[in-house]
Amino acid sequence: MRSPTLKVMDSGAENLNAIAQWAVTLMETLGGLGAGVAIALENLFPPLPSEIILPLAGFTAAQGSLGLLEVLIWTTIGSVVGAIALYGLGAWLGRRRMYAIADKLPLIKLEDVERTEAWFDRHGSKAVFFGRMIPIFRSLISIPAGIERMPLVRFLLLTTAGSAIWNTIFVLAGFFLGANWHIVEDYAGIFQKIVIVVVAVAAITWITLRIRQVRRNRAATATEPPASDD
Repeated sequence: MRSPTLKVMDSGAENLNAIAQWAVTLMETLGGLGAGVAIALENLFPPLPSEIILPLAGFTAAQGSLGLLEVLIWTTIGSVVGAIALYGLGAWLGRRRMYAIADKLPLIKLEDVERTEAWFDRHGSKAVFFGRMIPIFRSLISIPAGIERMPLVRFLLLTTAGSAIWNTIFVLAGFFLGANWHIVEDYAGIFQKIVIVVVAVAAITWITLRIRQVRRNRAATATEPPASDD
């Protein structure tokens, strides 16, 4: 008798890319743990899309291969494990290394880093919680949390809550959409593109303003009268 997971592959083979097939194989081999491993790796390597893995895990649960609660628990655990690894990377990097790296980067002022730190001190909890529900940032937000040494218990609670919400939305979408689970990827892709455009516009604006400021400073320095020897 063919396993329910193999039925997943049969019923949507035309929609499965290499990543989806890899996720299916993990879930077929390891069960719910496989879904957790896939999401943990997705946190560490953002090019692995949770927007495919999570709905596919939900569809697999709908086929009876995995329990829905099992999938939700394991994927949330996977998210937290991946986030802890990146938090550890940030803690290892630390403020001193961060400042040393920033000091060598063009257009970056240490005052910018200090303002970013101050912002994170004020809004770090919200950034970690809501950041877990924003493509691209959902993984990266763990690094500044580690750099700033956010209390680990608070980080775990916020990460677990934000990840549980994100995972539940996508897993349930796959569960209820059935063979049309791949539709989720299309809508999630639109959201991700919007985020990328917003970030790109913000980055270009910031770079443009910084270059103008550097040019103004150079022009002002060039027009200053030489110091008198008297």
